[in-house]
Amino acid sequence: MDAPRNDLDAWWMPFTANRAAKRDPRLIASAQGMHYRTPDGRTLLDGISGLWCCNAGHGHERIVSAIQAQAGRLDYAPPFQFGHEGAFALAARIEALAPGDLDHVFFCNSGSEAVDTALKIALAYRHATGEGGRTRFVGRERGYHGTGFGGISVGGLPANRKAFGHGLSGTDHLPHTYDRERQAFSKGEPEWGAHLADELERIVALHDAATICAVIVEPMAGSTGVLPPPKGYLQKLRSICDRHGILLIFDEVITGFGRLGFAFAAERYGVTPDMICFAKGVTSGAVPLGGVIVREGLHAALMTGPERAIELFHGYTYSGHPLACAAGLAALDLYRDEGLFERSRVLEPVFADAVMSLRDEPNVLDIRTLGLAAGIDLAPRPDASGGRGYDAMVHAFNVSDLVIRVSGDTLALCPALIVSEDQIGELVEKTRVVIRAVA
Repeated sequence: MDAPRNDLDAWWMPFTANRAAKRDPRLIASAQGMHYRTPDGRTLLDGISGLWCCNAGHGHERIVSAIQAQAGRLDYAPPFQFGHEGAFALAARIEALAPGDLDHVFFCNSGSEAVDTALKIALAYRHATGEGGRTRFVGRERGYHGTGFGGISVGGLPANRKAFGHGLSGTDHLPHTYDRERQAFSKGEPEWGAHLADELERIVALHDAATICAVIVEPMAGSTGVLPPPKGYLQKLRSICDRHGILLIFDEVITGFGRLGFAFAAERYGVTPDMICFAKGVTSGAVPLGGVIVREGLHAALMTGPERAIELFHGYTYSGHPLACAAGLAALDLYRDEGLFERSRVLEPVFADAVMSLRDEPNVLDIRTLGLAAGIDLAPRPDASGGRGYDAMVHAFNVSDLVIRVSGDTLALCPALIVSEDQIGELVEKTRVVIRAVA
Protein backbone atom coordinates (compact mmCIF):
# COMPACT_ATOMS: atom_id res chain seq x y z
CA MET A 1 0.00 0.00 0.00
CA ASP A 2 1.30 3.45 -0.89
CA ALA A 3 2.06 5.61 2.12
CA PRO A 4 0.14 8.90 2.06
CA ARG A 5 2.48 11.87 1.89
CA ASN A 6 1.32 13.15 5.28
CA ASP A 7 2.58 9.90 6.88
CA LEU A 8 6.20 10.40 5.87
CA ASP A 9 7.17 12.75 8.68
CA ALA A 10 6.89 10.23 11.51
CA TRP A 11 9.92 8.14 10.49
CA TRP A 12 13.22 9.90 11.15
CA MET A 13 15.29 8.19 8.47
CA PRO A 14 18.92 7.23 9.26
CA PHE A 15 21.85 8.72 7.36
CA THR A 16 19.36 10.58 5.16
CA ALA A 17 18.71 14.17 4.16
CA ASN A 18 15.19 13.82 5.57
CA ARG A 19 13.67 17.07 4.30
CA ALA A 20 14.87 16.53 0.74
CA ALA A 21 14.01 12.83 0.77
CA LYS A 22 10.46 13.41 1.95
CA ARG A 23 9.79 16.10 -0.65
CA ASP A 24 10.55 13.53 -3.34
CA PRO A 25 10.48 10.11 -1.64
CA ARG A 26 12.27 7.15 -3.14
CA LEU A 27 9.96 4.32 -2.07
CA ILE A 28 10.58 0.61 -2.54
CA ALA A 29 7.66 -1.82 -2.42
CA SER A 30 9.12 -5.27 -3.09
CA ALA A 31 12.25 -7.12 -4.15
CA GLN A 32 13.27 -10.32 -5.87
CA GLY A 33 16.68 -11.56 -6.95
CA MET A 34 18.70 -8.65 -8.32
CA HIS A 35 15.79 -6.20 -8.48
CA TYR A 36 13.57 -3.85 -6.50
CA ARG A 37 10.08 -2.75 -7.49
CA THR A 38 8.59 0.64 -6.68
CA PRO A 39 4.97 1.26 -5.63
CA ASP A 40 4.24 2.55 -9.15
CA GLY A 41 5.50 -0.68 -10.73
CA ARG A 42 8.98 0.25 -11.95
CA THR A 43 11.73 -2.41 -11.76
CA LEU A 44 15.12 -1.20 -10.50
CA LEU A 45 18.45 -2.99 -10.67
CA ASP A 46 19.93 -3.24 -7.17
CA GLY A 47 23.56 -2.20 -7.57
CA ILE A 48 24.42 -2.28 -3.85
CA SER A 49 23.10 -5.59 -2.50
CA GLY A 50 20.54 -3.76 -0.38
CA LEU A 51 23.23 -2.04 1.69
CA TRP A 52 26.24 -4.32 1.18
CA CYS A 53 24.18 -7.11 2.78
CA CYS A 54 21.87 -9.08 0.43
CA ASN A 55 24.71 -11.24 -0.89
CA ALA A 56 22.37 -13.99 -2.12
CA GLY A 57 20.00 -11.48 -3.68
CA HIS A 58 16.50 -10.66 -2.51
CA GLY A 59 13.65 -12.91 -1.47
CA HIS A 60 15.33 -16.29 -1.95
CA GLU A 61 12.73 -18.97 -1.32
CA ARG A 62 14.99 -21.04 0.95
CA ILE A 63 15.66 -18.12 3.29
CA VAL A 64 12.03 -16.99 3.26
CA SER A 65 10.80 -20.53 4.03
CA ALA A 66 13.30 -20.96 6.85
CA ILE A 67 12.14 -17.72 8.50
CA GLN A 68 8.47 -18.62 8.11
CA ALA A 69 8.95 -22.11 9.55
CA GLN A 70 10.98 -20.80 12.48
CA ALA A 71 8.38 -18.14 13.30
CA GLY A 72 5.74 -20.85 13.62
CA ARG A 73 7.96 -23.14 15.70
CA LEU A 74 9.85 -20.84 18.09
CA ASP A 75 9.49 -17.08 17.78
CA TYR A 76 11.77 -16.13 20.66
CA ALA A 77 13.95 -17.71 23.33
CA PRO A 78 15.82 -15.76 26.03
CA PRO A 79 19.59 -15.82 25.42
CA PHE A 80 20.52 -15.11 29.05
CA GLN A 81 20.97 -18.49 30.79
CA PHE A 82 18.94 -20.31 28.11
CA GLY A 83 19.54 -21.29 24.51
CA HIS A 84 18.03 -22.85 21.42
CA GLU A 85 19.37 -25.25 18.85
CA GLY A 86 19.56 -22.75 16.00
CA ALA A 87 22.00 -20.43 17.77
CA PHE A 88 24.41 -23.25 18.60
CA ALA A 89 24.14 -24.65 15.07
CA LEU A 90 24.79 -21.28 13.41
CA ALA A 91 27.72 -20.49 15.71
CA ALA A 92 29.29 -23.83 14.78
CA ARG A 93 28.83 -23.14 11.06
CA ILE A 94 30.39 -19.67 11.32
CA GLU A 95 33.27 -20.94 13.43
CA ALA A 96 33.98 -23.59 10.81
CA LEU A 97 34.25 -20.90 8.10
CA ALA A 98 36.66 -18.73 10.10
CA PRO A 99 40.42 -19.26 9.80
CA GLY A 100 42.81 -20.51 12.45
CA ASP A 101 41.64 -20.80 16.04
CA LEU A 102 38.77 -18.30 15.72
CA ASP A 103 36.55 -20.81 17.48
CA HIS A 104 33.89 -18.91 19.49
CA VAL A 105 30.98 -16.76 18.30
CA PHE A 106 29.19 -14.07 20.33
CA PHE A 107 25.93 -12.98 18.69
CA CYS A 108 24.43 -9.50 18.59
CA ASN A 109 22.16 -7.72 16.11
CA SER A 110 24.20 -5.40 13.88
CA GLY A 111 27.65 -4.39 12.79
CA SER A 112 27.63 -1.48 15.23
CA GLU A 113 26.89 -3.83 18.12
CA ALA A 114 29.50 -6.27 16.86
CA VAL A 115 32.21 -3.61 17.03
CA ASP A 116 31.24 -2.45 20.51
CA THR A 117 31.11 -6.10 21.60
CA ALA A 118 34.62 -6.75 20.27
CA LEU A 119 36.00 -3.69 22.04
CA LYS A 120 34.42 -4.83 25.32
CA ILE A 121 35.74 -8.37 24.92
CA ALA A 122 39.21 -6.93 24.33
CA LEU A 123 39.02 -4.86 27.52
CA ALA A 124 37.62 -7.79 29.51
CA TYR A 125 40.47 -9.97 28.26
CA ARG A 126 43.05 -7.40 29.40
CA HIS A 127 41.39 -7.20 32.81
CA ALA A 128 41.34 -11.00 33.14
CA THR A 129 45.03 -11.34 32.24
CA GLY A 130 46.28 -8.65 34.62
CA GLU A 131 46.86 -6.03 31.92
CA GLY A 132 44.17 -3.59 32.97
CA GLY A 133 46.36 -0.66 31.93
CA ARG A 134 45.92 -1.60 28.27
CA THR A 135 42.82 0.47 27.56
CA ARG A 136 43.75 2.40 24.43
CA PHE A 137 42.26 1.51 21.03
CA VAL A 138 43.76 2.36 17.65
CA GLY A 139 41.50 2.77 14.63
CA ARG A 140 42.20 4.27 11.23
CA GLU A 141 41.39 7.48 9.40
CA ARG A 142 38.41 7.07 7.06
CA GLY A 143 37.42 3.91 8.91
CA TYR A 144 33.77 3.10 9.59
CA HIS A 145 32.89 0.90 12.53
CA GLY A 146 29.22 1.59 13.02
CA THR A 147 27.44 4.19 15.09
CA GLY A 148 27.82 3.10 18.71
CA PHE A 149 30.01 5.23 20.93
CA GLY A 150 32.80 2.67 20.69
CA GLY A 151 32.49 2.46 16.93
CA ILE A 152 32.56 6.20 16.32
CA SER A 153 35.51 6.55 18.70
CA VAL A 154 37.70 4.15 16.74
CA GLY A 155 36.13 5.19 13.43
CA GLY A 156 37.74 7.85 11.30
CA LEU A 157 34.87 9.63 9.53
CA PRO A 158 34.65 13.13 11.05
CA ALA A 159 30.96 13.69 10.25
CA ASN A 160 30.07 10.60 12.29
CA ARG A 161 31.91 11.94 15.35
CA LYS A 162 31.78 15.71 15.57
CA ALA A 163 28.29 16.13 17.08
CA PHE A 164 28.63 13.44 19.74
CA GLY A 165 31.39 14.45 22.12
CA HIS A 166 34.72 12.79 22.75
CA GLY A 167 33.59 9.14 22.86
CA LEU A 168 36.07 6.66 24.30
CA SER A 169 39.07 8.40 25.78
CA GLY A 170 42.58 7.76 24.56
CA THR A 171 41.88 6.46 21.07
CA ASP A 172 44.38 7.07 18.29
CA HIS A 173 44.24 6.54 14.53
CA LEU A 174 46.48 5.13 11.83
CA PRO A 175 46.59 7.05 8.56
CA HIS A 176 44.30 5.79 5.84
CA THR A 177 45.87 3.81 3.01
CA TYR A 178 44.72 5.82 -0.01
CA ASP A 179 46.91 7.98 -2.22
CA ARG A 180 45.28 8.83 -5.56
CA GLU A 181 48.53 9.95 -7.17
CA ARG A 182 50.17 6.56 -6.54
CA GLN A 183 47.17 4.23 -6.64
CA ALA A 184 44.73 5.66 -9.20
CA PHE A 185 42.59 3.18 -11.14
CA SER A 186 43.79 0.15 -9.20
CA LYS A 187 42.24 -3.24 -9.75
CA GLY A 188 42.56 -5.19 -6.53
CA GLU A 189 45.21 -4.41 -3.95
CA PRO A 190 47.45 -1.47 -4.92
CA GLU A 191 51.20 -1.98 -5.05
CA TRP A 192 51.94 1.18 -3.04
CA GLY A 193 51.19 1.65 0.64
CA ALA A 194 52.21 -1.37 2.74
CA HIS A 195 54.65 0.87 4.62
CA LEU A 196 51.73 2.81 6.09
CA ALA A 197 51.29 -0.03 8.59
CA ASP A 198 54.59 1.10 10.11
CA GLU A 199 52.75 4.12 11.51
CA LEU A 200 51.59 1.75 14.24
CA GLU A 201 55.20 1.69 15.47
CA ARG A 202 55.06 5.47 15.84
CA ILE A 203 51.83 5.22 17.84
CA VAL A 204 53.39 2.55 20.05
CA ALA A 205 56.42 4.77 20.64
CA LEU A 206 54.15 7.70 21.51
CA HIS A 207 51.83 5.92 23.93
CA ASP A 208 53.81 2.81 25.02
CA ALA A 209 52.57 -0.63 24.03
CA ALA A 210 51.63 -1.28 27.66
CA THR A 211 48.70 1.14 27.24
CA ILE A 212 47.36 -0.21 23.93
CA CYS A 213 44.60 -2.80 24.00
CA ALA A 214 43.80 -3.42 20.34
CA VAL A 215 43.92 -2.18 16.77
CA ILE A 216 40.73 -2.35 14.68
CA VAL A 217 40.61 -1.98 10.90
CA GLU A 218 38.39 -2.91 7.99
CA PRO A 219 40.38 -5.17 5.64
CA MET A 220 38.75 -3.14 2.87
CA ALA A 221 37.43 0.24 3.97
CA GLY A 222 33.96 0.15 2.46
CA SER A 223 31.71 2.97 3.59
CA THR A 224 34.32 5.63 2.86
CA GLY A 225 34.38 4.64 -0.82
CA VAL A 226 36.04 1.20 -1.27
CA LEU A 227 39.71 1.49 -0.29
CA PRO A 228 41.47 -1.85 -0.87
CA PRO A 229 44.41 -2.67 1.40
CA PRO A 230 47.84 -2.26 -0.20
CA LYS A 231 49.68 -5.50 -0.88
CA GLY A 232 51.34 -6.68 2.33
CA TYR A 233 49.70 -4.04 4.53
CA LEU A 234 47.51 -6.33 6.64
CA GLN A 235 50.29 -8.87 7.05
CA LYS A 236 52.62 -6.14 8.29
CA LEU A 237 49.97 -4.85 10.69
CA ARG A 238 49.59 -8.35 12.13
CA SER A 239 53.35 -8.64 12.60
CA ILE A 240 53.61 -5.32 14.44
CA CYS A 241 50.68 -6.21 16.70
CA ASP A 242 52.31 -9.52 17.55
CA ARG A 243 55.61 -7.83 18.33
CA HIS A 244 53.98 -5.55 20.90
CA GLY A 245 51.29 -7.87 22.28
CA ILE A 246 48.45 -5.84 20.73
CA LEU A 247 45.20 -7.47 19.71
CA LEU A 248 44.11 -7.14 16.07
CA ILE A 249 40.41 -6.88 15.23
CA PHE A 250 39.07 -7.14 11.68
CA ASP A 251 35.77 -5.39 11.03
CA GLU A 252 34.40 -7.66 8.29
CA VAL A 253 30.82 -6.41 8.40
CA ILE A 254 31.08 -5.57 4.68
CA THR A 255 33.83 -7.95 3.56
CA GLY A 256 32.43 -11.08 5.20
CA PHE A 257 30.44 -13.80 3.45
CA GLY A 258 31.74 -13.63 -0.07
CA ARG A 259 32.15 -9.97 -0.99
CA LEU A 260 35.88 -10.52 -1.59
CA GLY A 261 35.56 -14.11 -2.83
CA PHE A 262 36.00 -15.86 0.50
CA ALA A 263 34.00 -16.41 3.65
CA PHE A 264 36.17 -13.73 5.26
CA ALA A 265 38.82 -11.34 3.98
CA ALA A 266 41.14 -12.81 6.62
CA GLU A 267 41.27 -15.94 4.46
CA ARG A 268 41.96 -13.97 1.28
CA TYR A 269 44.95 -12.25 2.89
CA GLY A 270 46.23 -15.14 4.99
CA VAL A 271 46.01 -13.10 8.18
CA THR A 272 44.34 -14.42 11.34
CA PRO A 273 43.12 -11.56 13.53
CA ASP A 274 42.22 -12.02 17.19
CA MET A 275 38.57 -11.19 16.50
CA ILE A 276 36.35 -10.80 13.44
CA CYS A 277 33.22 -8.62 13.52
CA PHE A 278 30.48 -9.71 11.13
CA ALA A 279 26.86 -8.84 10.23
CA LYS A 280 25.10 -7.95 6.93
CA GLY A 281 25.75 -10.96 4.67
CA VAL A 282 25.43 -13.57 7.42
CA THR A 283 21.65 -13.63 6.80
CA SER A 284 21.83 -12.10 3.31
CA GLY A 285 20.19 -9.08 4.93
CA ALA A 286 16.90 -10.90 5.59
CA VAL A 287 16.92 -10.54 9.41
CA PRO A 288 19.25 -8.36 11.51
CA LEU A 289 22.14 -10.38 12.94
CA GLY A 290 25.72 -9.61 13.86
CA GLY A 291 28.46 -11.10 15.95
CA VAL A 292 32.10 -11.47 16.89
CA ILE A 293 34.31 -14.49 16.26
CA VAL A 294 36.94 -14.81 18.99
CA ARG A 295 40.21 -16.72 19.13
CA GLU A 296 40.52 -19.59 21.55
CA GLY A 297 43.11 -17.90 23.77
CA LEU A 298 40.95 -14.85 24.44
CA HIS A 299 37.91 -16.97 25.17
CA ALA A 300 39.86 -19.30 27.48
CA ALA A 301 41.20 -16.37 29.49
CA LEU A 302 37.64 -15.37 30.40
CA MET A 303 36.47 -18.91 31.24
CA THR A 304 37.86 -18.72 34.77
CA GLY A 305 36.44 -18.28 38.26
CA PRO A 306 33.49 -20.18 39.71
CA GLU A 307 31.72 -22.31 37.12
CA ARG A 308 28.31 -20.79 37.90
CA ALA A 309 29.56 -17.21 37.62
CA ILE A 310 28.88 -15.09 34.52
CA GLU A 311 32.17 -14.68 32.63
CA LEU A 312 31.27 -11.63 30.49
CA PHE A 313 28.69 -9.10 31.61
CA HIS A 314 27.53 -8.24 28.13
CA GLY A 315 24.75 -9.20 25.72
CA TYR A 316 21.49 -8.21 24.09
CA THR A 317 17.86 -9.27 24.41
CA TYR A 318 17.94 -10.41 20.79
CA SER A 319 21.38 -12.08 20.76
CA GLY A 320 21.01 -15.21 18.65
CA HIS A 321 17.34 -14.52 17.87
CA PRO A 322 15.66 -17.69 16.51
CA LEU A 323 14.43 -16.06 13.30
CA ALA A 324 17.85 -14.52 12.63
CA CYS A 325 19.60 -17.83 13.20
CA ALA A 326 17.18 -19.61 10.87
CA ALA A 327 17.90 -17.01 8.20
CA GLY A 328 21.63 -17.34 8.82
CA LEU A 329 21.64 -21.12 8.49
CA ALA A 330 19.63 -20.91 5.27
CA ALA A 331 21.94 -18.22 3.87
CA LEU A 332 25.07 -20.25 4.65
CA ASP A 333 23.48 -23.26 2.98
CA LEU A 334 22.83 -21.14 -0.11
CA TYR A 335 26.37 -19.79 -0.23
CA ARG A 336 27.69 -23.34 -0.03
CA ASP A 337 25.23 -25.09 -2.36
CA GLU A 338 25.34 -22.43 -5.06
CA GLY A 339 29.09 -21.82 -4.75
CA LEU A 340 28.58 -18.08 -4.33
CA PHE A 341 31.92 -17.34 -2.68
CA GLU A 342 33.70 -19.10 -5.55
CA ARG A 343 31.43 -17.32 -8.03
CA SER A 344 32.51 -13.99 -6.58
CA ARG A 345 36.16 -14.88 -7.23
CA VAL A 346 35.41 -15.85 -10.83
CA LEU A 347 33.43 -12.66 -11.48
CA GLU A 348 35.96 -10.32 -9.83
CA PRO A 349 38.05 -9.65 -12.99
CA VAL A 350 34.93 -9.41 -15.16
CA PHE A 351 33.46 -6.85 -12.77
CA ALA A 352 36.74 -4.93 -12.51
CA ASP A 353 37.17 -4.67 -16.28
CA ALA A 354 33.58 -3.52 -16.74
CA VAL A 355 33.72 -0.83 -14.06
CA MET A 356 37.11 0.40 -15.28
CA SER A 357 35.51 1.14 -18.64
CA LEU A 358 34.04 4.22 -16.91
CA ARG A 359 37.45 5.84 -16.32
CA ASP A 360 37.15 8.26 -19.25
CA GLU A 361 33.64 9.43 -18.42
CA PRO A 362 33.14 13.08 -17.37
CA ASN A 363 34.45 14.05 -13.93
CA VAL A 364 35.73 10.56 -13.04
CA LEU A 365 38.85 11.09 -10.93
CA ASP A 366 39.50 7.52 -9.83
CA ILE A 367 38.03 4.01 -9.74
CA ARG A 368 38.96 1.27 -7.29
CA THR A 369 37.77 -2.34 -7.46
CA LEU A 370 38.16 -5.28 -5.10
CA GLY A 371 36.08 -8.44 -5.17
CA LEU A 372 32.55 -7.48 -6.13
CA ALA A 373 32.91 -3.90 -4.87
CA ALA A 374 33.89 -0.68 -6.60
CA GLY A 375 34.30 2.96 -5.67
CA ILE A 376 34.06 5.68 -8.33
CA ASP A 377 35.26 9.15 -7.33
CA LEU A 378 33.58 12.04 -9.15
CA ALA A 379 35.00 15.55 -9.13
CA PRO A 380 33.07 17.68 -6.62
CA ARG A 381 31.30 20.77 -7.82
CA PRO A 382 33.15 23.93 -6.81
CA ASP A 383 30.22 25.25 -4.79
CA ALA A 384 28.71 22.01 -3.43
CA SER A 385 30.87 19.12 -2.25
CA GLY A 386 28.74 16.00 -2.32
CA GLY A 387 26.17 17.59 -4.60
CA ARG A 388 27.21 15.67 -7.71
CA GLY A 389 27.08 12.37 -5.84
CA TYR A 390 23.66 13.12 -4.37
CA ASP A 391 22.27 14.07 -7.77
CA ALA A 392 23.71 10.86 -9.20
CA MET A 393 21.86 8.77 -6.62
CA VAL A 394 18.58 10.59 -7.30
CA HIS A 395 18.95 10.37 -11.09
CA ALA A 396 19.83 6.68 -10.85
CA PHE A 397 16.65 5.94 -8.91
CA ASN A 398 14.21 8.26 -10.66
CA VAL A 399 15.42 8.01 -14.25
CA SER A 400 17.84 5.11 -14.78
CA ASP A 401 15.99 2.48 -12.71
CA LEU A 402 19.10 1.80 -10.66
CA VAL A 403 19.94 1.81 -6.95
CA ILE A 404 23.48 2.91 -6.06
CA ARG A 405 25.16 4.13 -2.89
CA VAL A 406 26.99 7.43 -2.54
CA SER A 407 29.45 8.74 0.02
CA GLY A 408 30.02 12.39 -0.72
CA ASP A 409 30.94 12.43 -4.41
CA THR A 410 31.95 8.77 -4.49
CA LEU A 411 29.62 6.23 -6.06
CA ALA A 412 29.74 2.68 -4.67
CA LEU A 413 28.72 -0.42 -6.60
CA CYS A 414 28.50 -3.80 -4.85
CA PRO A 415 26.08 -6.19 -6.57
CA ALA A 416 24.84 -9.40 -5.02
CA LEU A 417 26.99 -12.48 -5.56
CA ILE A 418 24.27 -13.90 -7.84
CA VAL A 419 24.83 -11.14 -10.40
CA SER A 420 25.23 -12.37 -13.98
CA GLU A 421 27.79 -11.07 -16.46
CA ASP A 422 24.94 -9.49 -18.42
CA GLN A 423 23.73 -7.74 -15.28
CA ILE A 424 27.25 -6.48 -14.58
CA GLY A 425 27.17 -4.94 -18.03
CA GLU A 426 23.74 -3.44 -17.37
CA LEU A 427 24.90 -2.05 -14.03
CA VAL A 428 27.92 -0.37 -15.60
CA GLU A 429 26.00 1.04 -18.56
CA LYS A 430 23.31 2.48 -16.30
CA THR A 431 26.04 4.00 -14.13
CA ARG A 432 27.64 5.48 -17.26
CA VAL A 433 24.33 7.20 -18.11
CA VAL A 434 24.09 8.54 -14.56
CA ILE A 435 27.64 9.93 -14.58
CA ARG A 436 26.95 11.73 -17.84
CA ALA A 437 23.64 13.06 -16.56
CA VAL A 438 25.30 14.83 -13.60
CA ALA A 439 28.25 16.14 -15.62
